[in-house]
Amino acid sequence: MTLSGRYLVLIEDDAFMGGSLTQRLELEGAEVTWVRQAVRGVAAVRTPRKPVDAVICDIRLPDGSGEQIFQTVSQRAAPPPFLFITGQGDIDQAVRLLKAGAGDYLTKPFEMADFLARLALILRPAEAEDPQPRIGVSAQARQIEAQLSKLASGDDPLLIRGAPGLGKGRIAQAIHARSERRAAPFVPLDAMRAPPGVAELDDAIAGAGEGTLFVNGVGRLDADAQARLLDALRTAPLRLVAACGARIEEKVEAGAFRADLFYALAGREIVVPPLARRPEDAVWLAGRMFEALNRRRETPLRGLSELALAAIRDHDWPGNGRELRARLRRAVEAAAAEWIGPADLFPELYAQPDQVETLTEARERAERRQILRALARTDGRVGEAAAILGVSRTTLWEKMRKLGL
Repeated sequence: MTLSGRYLVLIEDDAFMGGSLTQRLELEGAEVTWVRQAVRGVAAVRTPRKPVDAVICDIRLPDGSGEQIFQTVSQRAAPPPFLFITGQGDIDQAVRLLKAGAGDYLTKPFEMADFLARLALILRPAEAEDPQPRIGVSAQARQIEAQLSKLASGDDPLLIRGAPGLGKGRIAQAIHARSERRAAPFVPLDAMRAPPGVAELDDAIAGAGEGTLFVNGVGRLDADAQARLLDALRTAPLRLVAACGARIEEKVEAGAFRADLFYALAGREIVVPPLARRPEDAVWLAGRMFEALNRRRETPLRGLSELALAAIRDHDWPGNGRELRARLRRAVEAAAAEWIGPADLFPELYAQPDQVETLTEARERAERRQILRALARTDGRVGEAAAILGVSRTTLWEKMRKLGL
C-alpha cells in the first residue's frame, strides 16, 4: 500500500512499538506525529498541523486511555478515524469504542501486514488537492466548503457575507483556484482600507482580464465606482466576487448602494457565520495559527493547554479570526511556561486575581451583553430581540428590568 500524502497521528507510549510503527508508516510515505501521552494525543488530534487522515492509538497509556482521548475529541467535532491497538483484556473496551464510532481495533501481537490492511480500510477518503486553506471543521464550515465547490464552476457574480476577520478573501481565492479561470489572474481590491476611485477600479478590471476580480467591502464603494462595477459586469470577461457585511440591505434601503448592483451580486451568495457560533472552528484555527507562530520562536513551546483550548472555545470572539491571531501572537511571544494557558491569551481577565466574580455576577454580565447585542441588532424592538435570544417577550422584559436596561 502507499500512504503518500497522508497525515497520521500515533499515540503509543511503548518506545519499541512506537518507533517500529512510525518507521514503517514513513516508509509507506505518510507524515507521522508520534506522541506518548494521552494529553499530548488530545492536542495532536484536536488542533493538528493539517487534516488528520487517521489516528493509531493504544488503549492503555500512562496518563489515561485511548477511550478518554476518543471521547474528548468527539465532544467538539467529528473525530478522524481511530485504529485502536489493544491487549486481549481490553477487547470489550475496543468493541464499545467501535459502537461509539471508532474505525477499528487490532489486538497485540499483530503482523505489520495486518496492521497496514486494517489502516487502509479506515483511512479518511483522500481529498482532491486544493492549494487554499480549509475554513474549519464545523458543520457550518463543511457547508461553506460544499457551497464554494459548487459555485466555483459558474461565471455568475458571487457575494460573500460576513463580519471582518472571517477569511472572506481566502474563500474568494479558493473559489478562483477551483474554477476554470484559475490560470487567469486573481485580482484583490480592498475597499475596507480605502474605497477605490473609478481609475483604480478600471486598473483592477483590466488586470483581472478573464480571471477573477475580488472586491472586499463592496458596500463602501461610492456611486461612481458602483456604476463602473455594474458596467464591468455587463461588458468585461471577468468574474466578480464581492464581500460585504451582513447588513448591506440597509444601505440599499437608504439609497447608499445601488439596488441593481446588489441584486446582481446577491443572486449567489455564501454567508460566513461568526466564530462565536463556531467554537470548534475557533479551536481548530487556533491550532493552525499556533503552529505557524511557534515555528518562529527560538525555543518552541509544547502547545496549547487544555484550559487554553477551553477558554478559546468559550470566548465569543467579537473580532473573529483577527482577534484570535492577535491574542495568539502576543501569547506565543510572551509565554514563560512550556504550554500556553488562559492567562496568556486573556491577560485582562487575570490582571486582578483577587477580584473574582461570583457565578451569579458572571451570568448577569453575560446576559446583559447578549441582550444589548440583540437590542442593537433589532433597533430596540423587544419582541424581535426576544426571538433572537430564544426567550419570551415577558421573560426578556423581566431580565431587562432586573439588569437595569
